Amino acid sequence: MIPGVSTYRLALVGFGSVGRGLAEILSLHHRRFVDRYGADIRIVAACTRRWCVYDPNGIDAAALLRAASPDAIRALPGACAWKTDQMIASVDADVLVEASPTDMTTGEPATTYVRSAIGRGMHVITANKGPIALHFAELRRLAEERGVMLGFEATVMAGTPALRLGWSDLAGCDIQEVRGIVNGTTNFILTRMERGMDYASALAEAQRLGYAEADPTSDVEGHDAACKAAILANVLMDARLTPADVEREGITGITREMVAAAAATGERWKLIARVWRDGSTTRAAVRPMRLMVEHPLAGVDGATNALTLFTDLLGNVTIIGPGAGGVATGFAILSDLLALHRSGIRV
Repeated sequence: MIPGVSTYRLALVGFGSVGRGLAEILSLHHRRFVDRYGADIRIVAACTRRWCVYDPNGIDAAALLRAASPDAIRALPGACAWKTDQMIASVDADVLVEASPTDMTTGEPATTYVRSAIGRGMHVITANKGPIALHFAELRRLAEERGVMLGFEATVMAGTPALRLGWSDLAGCDIQEVRGIVNGTTNFILTRMERGMDYASALAEAQRLGYAEADPTSDVEGHDAACKAAILANVLMDARLTPADVEREGITGITREMVAAAAATGERWKLIARVWRDGSTTRAAVRPMRLMVEHPLAGVDGATNALTLFTDLLGNVTIIGPGAGGVATGFAILSDLLALHRSGIRV
């Protein structure tokens, strides 16, 4: 322990792009967080389906990053045979960071991990969309009952603080509608199609550059955006929607000719996630839309994301920034950790 400094011991589930992004931030900037904020943030456990490492005094984040293979990680001090559920049940940690792959159908096993950690009195910060899209109301209630924090900034627009803008910075406003570009892959494809590519060529380039998966269905058919629309509805409008409740249409039907026709009339195609109040209910939809070039979302190119919040007191507020990437999403986890630190909640 460092006098005058609060220590936060993290148990990390998942070590893909997001987990590595967080480890990279901590390996490079740990001293800054101690000196500037009085927050000593340490990874004490990291677990995947293939390996687990635990050291109650803290794991060297740089060493964790350098161990590129499961065999190398198993050679690190503290390597153990725990499965993830055993780690959560046994580890001496303050915060569970859940960054495992998302299952948007059930939210498992991540939701069980989150419940288990809250049940132990651990704060939880998740980059996993499934638990928040499918079980947000329940998890928020459980966290409130145990007096712990549930952080989820990383689930929409990575490190760009879209959710915190709505539920915290715009507190006092009534958010009547939200519209946004929340999937960078489809925005990249549509931007390339505006430059003359057909859909297949634009998708192939997105895959070559790492913006699209080998199976791009979740992105191009709108599933990822629908999951984020449900999160926006639940967090910002206190709705109880799941991704299945979101009207959904992807971009696979958009042709180069359609893009050119829109450009000829001063419009651009964008895949828009929209959440709005319809009387006493909240609705959500994801679909391609033609926007006038003057619209704030129309000028968002490439893999960048953006969100416009329609409020009663402040009018329309638009935030633009990165919506993906390991370090960007790792920063979102960091921002939740620093919010926990500033909250004064004891760990």
